[in-house]
Amino acid sequence: MARRRRTRRIERWLLLFCVLLLSVMVLLPVLIILFTAFKPASEINAYPPTLLPEVWTMDNFARIFQDLPFGRLFINSFVFAGGVTLFALVFDSLAAYALARLDFRGNRVLLIVIVASLMIPFQATLIPVYQLVAQLGWVNTFAGLIIPRAADAFGIFFLRQFFISLPRDLDNAARIDGAGEFRIFCSIVLPNAVPAMLTLAIFTFVNNWNDLLWPLVFTTSPEMGTITSGLTLLTGPSGIIPYGTMMAGALIAVLPLAVMFLIMQRRFIESVATTGLK
Repeated sequence: MARRRRTRRIERWLLLFCVLLLSVMVLLPVLIILFTAFKPASEINAYPPTLLPEVWTMDNFARIFQDLPFGRLFINSFVFAGGVTLFALVFDSLAAYALARLDFRGNRVLLIVIVASLMIPFQATLIPVYQLVAQLGWVNTFAGLIIPRAADAFGIFFLRQFFISLPRDLDNAARIDGAGEFRIFCSIVLPNAVPAMLTLAIFTFVNNWNDLLWPLVFTTSPEMGTITSGLTLLTGPSGIIPYGTMMAGALIAVLPLAVMFLIMQRRFIESVATTGLK
């Protein structure tokens, strides 16, 4: 009995050590960004490098606002990521409801096409989409940034998997009472799909907030760029990168995402645990 307890205790300590080691490996890049943002240039370029700064400074945060229209870039990122998220939630949920709750000819074929589109590389459609946006005169506009991303195949499939887990008796009871499909969608399906909608909102917002290629292609003016595309402008003509300033900008860019996840983490975990289960 004593030997078994000793074995269990050793296993617990080994498990705790593994968890701590993995946590350090995951958090190390974030810690490097955090501490580098508060280092002066002399410490950043020093060898051997150090993790903690010897002299803490806020110069990098002041410089990011001097070298870039950082306030405008921050607002642009919110408009871009928030606009895509709102449109995606509306269109993805409507399409997912039709695929999950309505029986019509071609339902299964349409679902297969949507899922198959996930295997098409994003870069393969970038040039045709840009040509279409340019013909519409939407380059350097929020319309050009947001509308081509107003719906997403992953979001449709994700919500469909959640919608099919809801009891169909709710729909049938509402139809007997005379409710139409849109009323059923708004009053029954959506209120029961809040965890899935929040999870999709987090995924969509984070993906677009961190996206670099899309804003670089569809905007040519610094005033219409986002934080990620704006940070690329910090590289000097000789290739010199002000790492301290760039890390300060990256740290500011991460803060809204961290706050959003902390606020929605319970709903997020609940959705991950229940989505797709019948």
